[in-house]
Amino acid sequence: MTWKLSDLLPVLTEHEGWQVEASEQTLVIRNEDNIEAFLAVSGEQILVEVLLFPQQQVKDITALNNDILRTHKMFPLSTIGINEIQGDSYYVAFGSLSSQSKAESVVIEVATLFRNVEAFIELYQDHLAEIA
Repeated sequence: MTWKLSDLLPVLTEHEGWQVEASEQTLVIRNEDNIEAFLAVSGEQILVEVLLFPQQQVKDITALNNDILRTHKMFPLSTIGINEIQGDSYYVAFGSLSSQSKAESVVIEVATLFRNVEAFIELYQDHLAEIA
């Protein structure tokens, strides 16, 4: 079975502590810590993504990127990239899996991403400038 957003909505809504809303071409999944993940199905892939922080908040981009490249493999099923959103660059954590994955695998992917986001923020906190 190849997943569609409409099929995934009830699967993800069943997870305790998550609020799930359909939005145009994505599902927005909010956990109990108010972290928002965006899930999209595109062809053969399901992509789940969370915004971490804006690039402009980073004190030394080269130093942070170096740390990310050396440490991201410590976090299962997730990696970090940079996306441009409305003209600004943001660090994002994301995971992907086959659009034919089992329902349980999709839930595990989202749950793991939520856990990893908290760890990423904590690990890379020293690279971020204080927000005024």
